[in-house]
Amino acid sequence: MYVSSLIDLHSIIRNIQSYKEIKGRSAFNGVSFNLLQFVQLLETFVGEDAPLSVSEALTSFFKKGFVETKEEKMRGLEEARQNASQVQRGLLLNALFQKWDCDGSGFLDLNEVDELLYTYKEGMEKESMKKAKLHIQFPKPHPGHEVRLSSKQFQKYIELVVSELRGNEDQVLESVVKFLMNTLERSHVESLRNCARQKWLHQIQRAAETSGVSLEPVYAETFKALTQDAEAHGNKKISAHISLLEENLLLPDRGNVLLRNIACTLDDAPFVLNRVLYRDMKGISFTVVDEGKPVHVPQVQNHGNIFFWNHSRKKNDQNGSFLALPLQDAYMRIFGVLAVDTLRDPQKINIFLPHEIKFYQGVANVFSTAYHYVHSREHILHIVITGISWLYNITSSITAITTYFIEPSPAKDSDYVLRNMMVTGHLGLTEVHRNPPIIFRKTCIFRDFLFKCTDSSEVVLASVCGENHIVVPLRERTGEALGVLDVNIGRSKMLLYREFKDLQKMTKVIQVACNEILGELSGEIKKNYILGIVHVATI
Repeated sequence: MYVSSLIDLHSIIRNIQSYKEIKGRSAFNGVSFNLLQFVQLLETFVGEDAPLSVSEALTSFFKKGFVETKEEKMRGLEEARQNASQVQRGLLLNALFQKWDCDGSGFLDLNEVDELLYTYKEGMEKESMKKAKLHIQFPKPHPGHEVRLSSKQFQKYIELVVSELRGNEDQVLESVVKFLMNTLERSHVESLRNCARQKWLHQIQRAAETSGVSLEPVYAETFKALTQDAEAHGNKKISAHISLLEENLLLPDRGNVLLRNIACTLDDAPFVLNRVLYRDMKGISFTVVDEGKPVHVPQVQNHGNIFFWNHSRKKNDQNGSFLALPLQDAYMRIFGVLAVDTLRDPQKINIFLPHEIKFYQGVANVFSTAYHYVHSREHILHIVITGISWLYNITSSITAITTYFIEPSPAKDSDYVLRNMMVTGHLGLTEVHRNPPIIFRKTCIFRDFLFKCTDSSEVVLASVCGENHIVVPLRERTGEALGVLDVNIGRSKMLLYREFKDLQKMTKVIQVACNEILGELSGEIKKNYILGIVHVATI
C-alpha cells in the first residue's frame, strides 16, 4: 500500500497505532454478518442444551443450501479491499495532520491549507482543487474569520480534493501527501515536542474512557498535560483552573450566568476551588465566553482588569502572564473557560509563546471532548435507569439487571474490559457503584457470555449456575457495542411472551436514546427528545 512509501510519516503512524483503541468488537448493521456474528447467531438458534447431532444437521443444511455466485464473491472482495484502503487513508491523513499541527492545537487553518495545496504541480491543479469546496460544508468561521479544520474535516477535505484530480486515486493521494509533507518544514525539536504533546493529549481522552464515568481522572490528566508541557517546553511553573458556566439562580441581578471553578491545580485549591465569578466582577473570563476566542494577557500587573483569587498575594508579587481559553462543545457552544497563569513562576519574564498558546488550545479542545464523553455515559445510565424502572412496573419475572460499559483494557494482552456500573435487584432498586469493578475476559470464565454479546453486538442467551440470562448490547452509532444489559430471569427458561415484548420495547427505546445522545456528543445531530423517557432522564 501507499503508506509504506511515505517513510517520514512512519514514526507518527507508529505513535497513532500505539494509542490502544477498543478492538475485537464486530459492528451490527442489520443487513449482513461476519463470521463471529454468524456463529453466535447459530449458537443462539440451536441453544445450549441441543445435542451435537442438531448442530451437525444445521451445518449440513447450510452447506447444501448456500451458493455464492462469482459476482457476490468479487463484490465481497472489492468491499474488503475498499475498507482496508479507507483505513490506510485515514491513518495516512491523520499522520499528515499531526505533522502539520506540530503544536497540538487540534486544528488547521483552512486558508493555510489552501495556500499550500494550490502550489501543487506549480498551481496547475488549483482550479480542479477548488471544485472540492462545492461538496463539503466547512465549519463556521471563528472570531477573526478563521475557518478551522479538525483532523476528520481535514481528512474529508483532502479526499475530496484528490477525487477532483485525474488519475488513480491511491496514486494521486500518495503524490499529494508527499508534496505536502515535503513542503512542510519541521525541525527535529518541533517533531519531538509534537510527539510528547500528542501523548499527553491522548492521555486526557484515555482518562475519560477508563474513568468509570468519573471526571476526576480527566481533570488530573488535563492539569498534568499543562504542567508537564510548561516545564518541558516553556521552562515555566504554571497554575490552572477550569470554570464552567451555570445559570445564576440566587443572584440574577449580577448576571444571568456565572462561572464556577470546578477544578484546579493542587496548590491553588484553597483559593480557587468552588469559587464563583460573576459578570460584575473584575476578570477577562466573560470576555472569552462572549467572544469565543482566547485572551492572552502578557503582564497581568499592567492590565488592571484581572481578578486575583488569592487575596493574600501582595501587589508587587502579582507578576506573570495569564491566558484564558474557551471550552466549546461539538456545536461550538461555549460551556466554560480553561485558565492558565504563571503567577507562581519565580522568573520576571514568563510570557506564553505562540506554540504554548496553540498547545493549550489543543488541551482545551481534548478536555471538552473528554468532558462530554463522560457526561454522555452519565446520560445513558440515567436513560437505562428510567427504562428499567418502567419495565419493573409491568413485569415480575426478572431477578436482576446488571449494566456494564466497555472500556479499553489496562493490560497489553487484552482488547477490552467490562465495568460493572450498576445493578437493579428484584425489587427494582438500582445500586450505582461508586467505584465500578472491572471484569477481565480471562479471569471471569463464567461470564464469558457477556463478552460474546459485546464481541458480536448481538443478543445472547446463556445459562449459568442454574440461572438464565438474556444479554442485550447497547450499541454505538457505528453498530459496535458500548455496553450490555445482563437481564437475569432466574430459573425461568424464558420470559412470558408479553414480558419479552416489553423487554424488547424498553431496549429499543434505550437504543434510540443512546443514538441521540452519541449523535449530540459528536455533533452529527441536533438535540431531540425520545418519547417521554428522555424527558425524565435528561440531566
